[in-house]
Amino acid sequence: MREDSSRDAVRARYAELATAAAQGATCCTPDEQAVFGAGRYDADDLHTIPDTAAVASIGCGNPTAVADLADGETVLDLGSGGGLDVILSARRVGATGKAYGLDMTDEMLDLARRNAADAGVANVEFLKGHIEQIPLPDASVDVVISNCVINLSTDKLAVLAETARVLRPGGRFAVSDVVADPDMDDDTRRDVDQWVGCIAGALTRDEYTALLTAAGLGDIEVIESHRVHEHAASAIIRARKPAAA
Repeated sequence: MREDSSRDAVRARYAELATAAAQGATCCTPDEQAVFGAGRYDADDLHTIPDTAAVASIGCGNPTAVADLADGETVLDLGSGGGLDVILSARRVGATGKAYGLDMTDEMLDLARRNAADAGVANVEFLKGHIEQIPLPDASVDVVISNCVINLSTDKLAVLAETARVLRPGGRFAVSDVVADPDMDDDTRRDVDQWVGCIAGALTRDEYTALLTAAGLGDIEVIESHRVHEHAASAIIRARKPAAA
């Protein structure tokens, strides 16, 4: 898909989702909720966040469960949506740490800021922008997380190169994302609804590994967790920026 048409379709979909979530409406059918949404989070975590943050989540996993966050770290969530992962991350890094959320959709940013205020977390900041051009300085982040968003970009190498740029030496990449089977058919790839639904734009395992390597990240692992489509699965994807010499 072209970048402009992809962004417009994704922005419209997530603006609609944010508006519905703010009113307490769910985003998905029961079948979709079985593979996407907040069901991948521990109930104890979900009890500590506003309902509208959980309702707005249509991720395919739980990156905060695999990011090994520690006190004092700085975390960036690419495509932060209603703020679920930012709020959880902010609590895990503590008062001396910070959690950034980056999103391009005004409605989602408004919802996320309200959710963070309602959750009582102060060490958060939500930024408007694109994940291909992260509005943060070089080497300013310890951990980059994301939940089923990188697949929506038409320039994934730019996303991963920007991730490498903002990570500090030794910094970590820990995301949940959709990974395509090598035999995904062309009709699925061309389907706009499948693109917005996080399927058509997914990389294969080998493509993801190659782009992470090209961006300068190492220690790469891709671990499938559950099927989300006939031709795709959710996966935990981790990598690391080399430590300074």
